[in-house]
Amino acid sequence: MSADPIHTLADLDTWSFAGTALAVLGHPIKHSVSPPMHNAALAEMAKRDARFASWKYFRFDIAPDDLPVALEKLHARNFHGINLTVPHKIIAFDRVAVVDPAARPIGAVNTLRRTPAGWHGYNTDGYGLATAIHETLDRQLTGAHILLLGAGGAARGAAVECLQRGCASLTIVNRTQANLDALLAQLAPLAGASLITGTTFAPNPPAGALIINATSAGLKPTDPLPVDLAALQRPAAVFDMIYNPPETPLLAQARSLGIPSANGLGMLVHQGARALEIWSDAAVPVDAMRTAVHSAMKAHA
Repeated sequence: MSADPIHTLADLDTWSFAGTALAVLGHPIKHSVSPPMHNAALAEMAKRDARFASWKYFRFDIAPDDLPVALEKLHARNFHGINLTVPHKIIAFDRVAVVDPAARPIGAVNTLRRTPAGWHGYNTDGYGLATAIHETLDRQLTGAHILLLGAGGAARGAAVECLQRGCASLTIVNRTQANLDALLAQLAPLAGASLITGTTFAPNPPAGALIINATSAGLKPTDPLPVDLAALQRPAAVFDMIYNPPETPLLAQARSLGIPSANGLGMLVHQGARALEIWSDAAVPVDAMRTAVHSAMKAHA
């Protein structure tokens, strides 16, 4: 058996683990490097606090239709914390007992903490995004003109974080008008209409804008560019939420044009660190998580 096996819904019927169990749920989940990242952090934390020696992080492949049953069984089996990745973040929003106030405007949760009454839902993606952009690109969302690509679950968290941190303007680009309109309507209460614009066509952001890709375009080398950087006024930087592959076509174009850029690996680390803080109420070794992620990515390459 692999050191990091992929579990399924059926495994919960006979689940037995004496320690404190954490897990990530997704569909698919094979690509996830969250287990080695979190387990490396827990190993470090156990050196200074013995209670973390019995904590372990697992991964489960759960189909969308099975998510409600899976959450019930995970709660019944005393799982302490859950991470949710594609496609579960929005589905779970209405399936948890309590939604953290900061996650309500997003309409999606990626982190669940067990309470006796049910799951308490949080969203750490925005924190991970802002922290990674500052760390890798030395830029702040506050006061920035931002071009956000996409209108799905990942874009929701990014948009809310940009608005809550006081961006100068937010332009959202999405190919589907209906999805774009739905997101703009959801964001309207957070800011004046003049601050947010949307387009299904080629955008025209001001020079020096920060571009954030929240679409899946770039997961495959044959994917088209989500936006042609060469057709825009020169942006200040490009951040792509995708971390595997490490360089998407968008990042490759940014590099060729000499535009500062970064992939989503830092976002993965920092959203994960914040989740582990929520579960543990303890300081989390971010460096250990980062090192483990880089090692896991090399192993997957």
